[in-house]
Amino acid sequence: MNRVVGITVRYVLTLWVASVAVFALLRVVPGDPAEIALGVTATPELVAEKRAALGIDQPLLTQYGQWVKGMLTGDFGLSMTSGKDISELVLDRLQVSLILVVCAIIVSLAIAIPMGSWAARRHRHADGIAITATSQVGIAIPSFLAGIVLVTVFAVKLGWVPANGWVPPNVSFTGFLSRLFLPVMALAAVQSAIMTRYVRSAVLNILSEDFIRTARAKGLTTKQALRRHGLRNAALPVVTVTGLQLATVVVGAVVIEKVFVLPGIGTMLLDAVTTRDLLTVQTIVMLLVAFTIIVNLVVDLLYVVLDPRIRS
Repeated sequence: MNRVVGITVRYVLTLWVASVAVFALLRVVPGDPAEIALGVTATPELVAEKRAALGIDQPLLTQYGQWVKGMLTGDFGLSMTSGKDISELVLDRLQVSLILVVCAIIVSLAIAIPMGSWAARRHRHADGIAITATSQVGIAIPSFLAGIVLVTVFAVKLGWVPANGWVPPNVSFTGFLSRLFLPVMALAAVQSAIMTRYVRSAVLNILSEDFIRTARAKGLTTKQALRRHGLRNAALPVVTVTGLQLATVVVGAVVIEKVFVLPGIGTMLLDAVTTRDLLTVQTIVMLLVAFTIIVNLVVDLLYVVLDPRIRS
């Protein structure tokens, strides 16, 4: 219990430091959001009124306190350019991005775990070498390039699925799946290649351990020994890599959302940067940072569950 509390406290402090860094860094960016929002014809009086309405005329410490309070209560404020509630906009966009990221990670693990385990068990055979070589090629391919290739093959030439766009699942579940397929596969193609290499390495290390050789000496096959005694030990590095890649997928989703014209949080962030919507950028960046920190927290807590030795 003390171990879990210590881990949680450390990540809460990390989250606070990250919030200070995000707030401070965006404040040093040149340009006045009020002037940008009003345009080139804005008068000093209108700029002053706009600054007061946005709350950016107050001391920085007050602005930071109000922003953190809003983040904790779910009130992200109003967009500096559109005047709309950021909370509603972010919630709509975040659902799209989370569906994309979670599906991509699930597909990646579904491919990487069996393929990496097979490549480790057959590392001296042609099929194991072929899997390793294929995964190496996959690592070198950017996700946006994989997306373009998938669109060319499955949407343009074969016409099996739409090339882009988004349909909510409550409107048409079939349309939702057809438009989700290509972006998920574009992200999963690269991530599964990366994780396959890590799974292979982790399983290879476990296969050389004494307890696996002992299990083999008792009559178990390599597959049986790995399934009964090895997979839990191999899970630690795989969990680590999955946590790291989950943060990478979130970043990669920004590009994929643009390629496939998805109304996700990445597209919203790019639009906010273009219009210098400081509060929207600040909120989205902080949410992405918080997501990454929470993923790392979950990974550390899983260590304690998977390996009881860590508890002491």
